Amino acid sequence: MSRVCSSGCFSRFVERNYSALNFALLVFGYILYLIVGAAIFSAIELPYEHELRRELVEARQDFLSSNPCVSDERLDELLARALEASNYGVSVLGNSSNHNWDFISSLFFTSTVVTTTGYGHTVPLSDEGKAFCIFYAILGIPVTLFFLTVVVQRIMVVVTRRPVDYFHRRWAMSKPKLAAIHATCLALIMTLLLLIIPAWIFYSLEKDWDFLESLYFCFISLTTIGLGDYVPGETHSKDDNPHPQLYRLSITVYLLLGLVCVLVVLETCCELPQMKRLRQRFFKENVRELDSETTNIISRDHLSDELTDTPDPVPVIPSVSDQAASLREDSKSTPYTQALGSTANGKLR
Repeated sequence: MSRVCSSGCFSRFVERNYSALNFALLVFGYILYLIVGAAIFSAIELPYEHELRRELVEARQDFLSSNPCVSDERLDELLARALEASNYGVSVLGNSSNHNWDFISSLFFTSTVVTTTGYGHTVPLSDEGKAFCIFYAILGIPVTLFFLTVVVQRIMVVVTRRPVDYFHRRWAMSKPKLAAIHATCLALIMTLLLLIIPAWIFYSLEKDWDFLESLYFCFISLTTIGLGDYVPGETHSKDDNPHPQLYRLSITVYLLLGLVCVLVVLETCCELPQMKRLRQRFFKENVRELDSETTNIISRDHLSDELTDTPDPVPVIPSVSDQAASLREDSKSTPYTQALGSTANGKLR
């Protein structure tokens, strides 16, 4: 008996807190996903880091043994200065003659700031530039989010909503199934146009990149991760790229248009009925409670309005035509009454 009672209480508890339990499982699953990802990255990358450190130590020892006139302190100072300059986007290599702060490069930098991509290969050098970057980002990031929202919603009407409605009426197919097929096709087309083809183009232009690195750059950039380990045009010489400014401008346009297209695909997937039902599993109960509370408030307001604001009966005023018709009827009936009265008086006489 106690087991049946406890199981019934447990089932009622689960039913009552269904959305909260689902949300707790979602949080636990997300944390587990982060932990598993960290473990996998650590297992893959840690051996490469150890190998690279060993190679750097050996290269440093070989350089000092080959150049006994250079001391450890002087070499450390030179390397520290070179690394500091590299962190600010300035390379000490002899084949690097590109400027980071001409107009096109600055335009590329502003696009990475307002879209929160932030490669990190070019950063402000002066205090004035750092202060202006803060204020520029404070205004630019919300404006960019608003701009992207407006653009994506306008594109969604043409790319997603109208095609789904059209084929739904034409083929009489269920809308959830049709929307899922449309989202899949749209994702495949955007993958081809924004990842595969641009990666092949970068693979052809960047001599130090293979196809995987080019695909990696396209994905990291369009998802606004922007690690900055691969930046196109950084290793080009003037012979390899005679128009570096045009190349950088083309990359800026590609990143902005690609970001808009990625947001369209994500918004299309978020509007799927299947995704809406999945999201409701985590806040459906709260929505019901809010709806019932709102309904009670509205019903009480309507009831109070009916009790306090009931209008007094307004006398109906006849129109001019009605009054004219009644007068005509009265004029017709009056002679008849008088005639009856005169006839009666004659008979009495």
